Amino acid sequence: MNAAEAYRALEERFRRRARVQDALSILHWDNATLMPAGAADGRTDQIAELTKIAREILLDPATEDLLGEAEADAGAIDGWQARNLELMRREHRLATAIPSDLVEAMQRAGAASEMNWRTARRENDFASQRPHLEKVFGLVREAASVRGAALGLDPYDAQLELFEPGLRDTDIAPVFADLGSWLPEKVAAILERQASAETPSAPEGPFDRAIQKQLGEGLMRALGFDFEQGRLDESMHPFTGGVQDDVRLTTRYTEHGFVEAMMGILHETGHALYEQGLPKAWRGQPVGNSGGMALHESQSLIVEMQLCRGPAFVGHVAPMLAEAFGGQPALDVANISRLVTRVRRGLIRVDADEATYPLHIILRYRLEKALLAGDLAVADLPGAWNDGMADLVGVRPPDDRDGCLQDIHWMDGAVGYFPTYTLGALGAAQLMAAVRRDVPDLDARTEAGDFAAFTGWLREKVHARALSATTGEVIADATGAPLSADAFRTHLDARYLN
Repeated sequence: MNAAEAYRALEERFRRRARVQDALSILHWDNATLMPAGAADGRTDQIAELTKIAREILLDPATEDLLGEAEADAGAIDGWQARNLELMRREHRLATAIPSDLVEAMQRAGAASEMNWRTARRENDFASQRPHLEKVFGLVREAASVRGAALGLDPYDAQLELFEPGLRDTDIAPVFADLGSWLPEKVAAILERQASAETPSAPEGPFDRAIQKQLGEGLMRALGFDFEQGRLDESMHPFTGGVQDDVRLTTRYTEHGFVEAMMGILHETGHALYEQGLPKAWRGQPVGNSGGMALHESQSLIVEMQLCRGPAFVGHVAPMLAEAFGGQPALDVANISRLVTRVRRGLIRVDADEATYPLHIILRYRLEKALLAGDLAVADLPGAWNDGMADLVGVRPPDDRDGCLQDIHWMDGAVGYFPTYTLGALGAAQLMAAVRRDVPDLDARTEAGDFAAFTGWLREKVHARALSATTGEVIADATGAPLSADAFRTHLDARYLN
């Protein structure tokens, strides 16, 4: 078999694997939305079996043989297929680096830890969660060491590779150091400015859930979401799932307010537009997947934070809100703008505004590095967390429920994920500056409800690239500069201080 034939055989193998992963995505979505509670045990078995099948495709010795044969003649494979072959090798290395018994042990420990966490957080019981978290971090530390040895990376970089291909701590450290040096003072200045301004009024409800959904679907459609290949549902926590031609996103509604659901929908629409915009010709291949989590987060945040919390979008949506929920002073443009750009020092990451959010992430970044390295014992996590929150965000948690127990990520072993949230926010600001450069009448278009140029720019500059380039390359190519905190700083000044 020559290199070209071996490559074609690999494409079919990875296409088969992608179909299995697509089925897993739909099962996970159903698990969080519609599945009856009594189906949990059966669903766990289904997910475990399909996960095993997908892994076995990579572990099959024939896959290794085909990779070697395809790589033997570099000239036989070029263009996007050369990048695809590189990514096939990456996925194979990631899968084969960790022995199956360790993978299974991590899955079991993560599942047990997550289940215990649901009760431990509710009951503010860190003591019951501590042994689970110690076990999870012990296994993650072992896996990161083994994976790092196989990939030539240190353990933390080996964890980052799972969530953002090519990202290294040397990329994160200077950016986060820069942010940490000026953002706390910036937040203080914003709070001082807002304290002297008019306090936003809360619109009076109730806000009918069906009307909220109808409004959200209309905004999704205007932004370019294709309802022939996707849908909007409800879940306890908003997320985007499904597959490229069947993108499932969710939000959560309350009749006491509409901002949370609306902004949740807009955030998830950014993720969903990215998935729907991936090249269909590359479907089922590693190169056709979306970029890492930082790039994905940039797409949700450029829609929600950069575009939809801006004055032009508020000017567009305010009349729609007044028509949907009845005219009242709290639904005028100025008040809604104040509502959606309110900055507060808060305890909870997922409720944080765009100015304070990176400080929550910097704390988690510092702590997870220390936990992974063994420099911080799990037993000492609550104290370190509370001190860090007081230092960075300016508030001290009164208990562990709203402190170190608030996030699910570490509980199931997702160490190295947190930095991608803030890197995504920085990327969103940098990409938005480039959109404004290339679409100078963006605000006028937005206020008129014309998002074609905005979404079209993202389709061309980001979505169409899929995983043919790294996140850093995509952002640099689109904006003309490497990722940094500069555009984010300029954005905060423009929105809150000018």
